[in-house]
Amino acid sequence: MSPLFRRPVMSWALYDWANSAFATTVMAGFFPVFFKQYWSVGVEPAVSTFRLGLTNGLASFAIAVLAPLLGAMADRSGARVRLLALFTVLGAASTGGLYLVQAGQWHLAALLYAMASLGFWGGMTFYDSLLLDVAGQDELDLVSAYGYALGYIGGGLLFAGNVLMTLKPHLFGLDDAAQAVHLSFITVFVWWLVFSLPVLLFVREEKPARALGLVASARAGWRELGQTARHIRQLRPLLWFLVAYWLYIDGVNTVIKMAVDYGLSLGFPQESLITALLLTQFVAFPAALAFGWLGSRIGATNGIFIALAVYAGATLGAYGMDSTVEFYALAVTIGLVQGGVQSLSRSYFGSLVPPGKQGEFFGFYNMMGKFAAVLGPTLVGVTALATGSTRAGILSVLLLFIGGALLLWKARRVARDQPQVAGSSR
Repeated sequence: MSPLFRRPVMSWALYDWANSAFATTVMAGFFPVFFKQYWSVGVEPAVSTFRLGLTNGLASFAIAVLAPLLGAMADRSGARVRLLALFTVLGAASTGGLYLVQAGQWHLAALLYAMASLGFWGGMTFYDSLLLDVAGQDELDLVSAYGYALGYIGGGLLFAGNVLMTLKPHLFGLDDAAQAVHLSFITVFVWWLVFSLPVLLFVREEKPARALGLVASARAGWRELGQTARHIRQLRPLLWFLVAYWLYIDGVNTVIKMAVDYGLSLGFPQESLITALLLTQFVAFPAALAFGWLGSRIGATNGIFIALAVYAGATLGAYGMDSTVEFYALAVTIGLVQGGVQSLSRSYFGSLVPPGKQGEFFGFYNMMGKFAAVLGPTLVGVTALATGSTRAGILSVLLLFIGGALLLWKARRVARDQPQVAGSSR
């Protein structure tokens, strides 16, 4: 039987289907638009861009600080599934709370969005680590890509329905598009919770020999964070990969979070930007599966290099973009590689993790991604504010892709010099 049809694998992958509703409808879609045009109404575009970038940066900083501790707690308590449930409820409930935020209340919108982001990214720490509980070493690339592929199609389907509500609100008994956007936050709340149930019911994590309670595991995890950091420093391929990932995944996440804001700043119609985001989701579905297959054939690092080269070219194209047609072309280009770079990074890192250390090592993995996410959106926002040009801000992301690619090359070279690290030369 294909590993993709095993119940634990399907249940695990469905969580990506569940939480991608937040990533598409809220993070990439309606929140940037609503934040700029409704909650931050009456301010200059550069100011609203700065506020959005700062909100994303602060939320990422919070999860970056917490992720390693949460991962260490999960390993020692055997509670990764329970902690996944806790952060899912936090993220979904905070998203639902956005339904109540009225025009001009950007402070409250930013707070709820930051809490929802904490739930989303905190949950991802435990979800990522559960990959090693549902897939064997030779299945990691394919199963990881499967999760991202389901996420793109699931998030895209709900987003398409929500977009239709905003375009034709009267078909749904709504007064206007603003009411439709408010209601979309409720649909994400419900979608996220309902489709999270399979992973909570059917995925069984590997338990430690002596499980601790959450309080005791928090104390133990805190004491051993330094030991884990020293362990990572000894695994040179893993260390170099984490630094590379820190840079390039920041560029990826910055593009996801700031693309709509960038298009609005260039004067593109809101409807065209939302349509382009939908296009990205449905292109990314088969592309993510293709990258999973490609990674198993040519190696995960080679697949990541290909994706980063495409991202660098797309960033240069975005700098000179002048029409919605070019924005559509950019959306298709990003869709072809977005899931690939994410899924292959997760599976490659998973191949380097020592047994029994999934939670804490994936905690560091997510910490690097989130600390990087402090830099990217903030860099774009500050550059836009300082220069008065959002084009200059988006161009700064190019440095993250170039730096990440160079360090990934270093990581692979070190891995080949240390073949005792299983899977690290892929």
